[in-house]
Amino acid sequence: MGGVNDAADPLDPGLILAVTALGEPLRRRLLGFIRAARRPITRDEAADAVGISRKLAAFHLEKLVDAGLLRHRVLTGGPRRVGRRPKVYEPADTEVQISIPARRHELLADILTTAVLSEIERGSAKAAAANAAHERGLAAATALRDRVRPGRLGLERALTLASEILASYGFEPQRSSPMRVRLGNCPFHPIAQRAPELICQLNHAFTRGIVEGLQARTIEAVLAPAAGECCVELRGD
Repeated sequence: MGGVNDAADPLDPGLILAVTALGEPLRRRLLGFIRAARRPITRDEAADAVGISRKLAAFHLEKLVDAGLLRHRVLTGGPRRVGRRPKVYEPADTEVQISIPARRHELLADILTTAVLSEIERGSAKAAAANAAHERGLAAATALRDRVRPGRLGLERALTLASEILASYGFEPQRSSPMRVRLGNCPFHPIAQRAPELICQLNHAFTRGIVEGLQARTIEAVLAPAAGECCVELRGD
C-alpha cells in the first residue's frame, strides 16, 4: 500500500493482512463486485450479488474494511426511513502490491517520468534520469535525517542509516565487512536485464543521493557489479 513517494516494505503487516483477507473466495467476489459497481454498495446488495446472507456479507465486508481494501460510511440524504440508515461500502484509495524479492517498478517509472519532463534542461535522457534518481535518494535521506537528527555521522551510524533507507526500497543491504555494505537485490529487476547500464547508473545515482542527504562523509557509494545482486555497494572511507 502507498504511493510512489512511499517506500513499501514487501513484508509490511498491512500488506500481509490485505493479501490474507483476499485468500477467502467470497471476499474476492465481494471486492470485485464493489469495485465494478462504481458506486457505494449496501450490505443487502452485496449479499444478493454473491448469493449469501446479509449477516455473512456484513462479516466479510468488515474484514475487507479491516484489511484496508474497502471503506464504509453511513448513507446520508434521501427520504428518512424507519430504523438506522444503511451502511455502504466502496473501494479504499489504496494499492496493494507484494513481491518477494521486492520490486519497485513504480519508483523507476516515477524517475523516468521526471527525466522525460526535465530532459531539455539536462541535455540528455540519461543525464536527466540520473539526476532524478539522485534527487529521490537525496529527498529520502534528508527526510530521515530531519526525523532522527543524528548529528555528525561516524562510519557505523552512517552505514546503519543508509542501510535502513535502502532496505525500505527493497535493496536488501547486507554488511559484507565492518566497512562495507552490499546491496543484495535490484528492485528494478527484470528491467535491469534489458538495460543494465542504465539501471546501474540510476541505482548508483540514487544511492549517492542517500549518502549526500545523510551528510555521511565517512562513506561513499561505488559501482561494484556482482552476479545476482545490485551493482552498487557502500564503502567506508
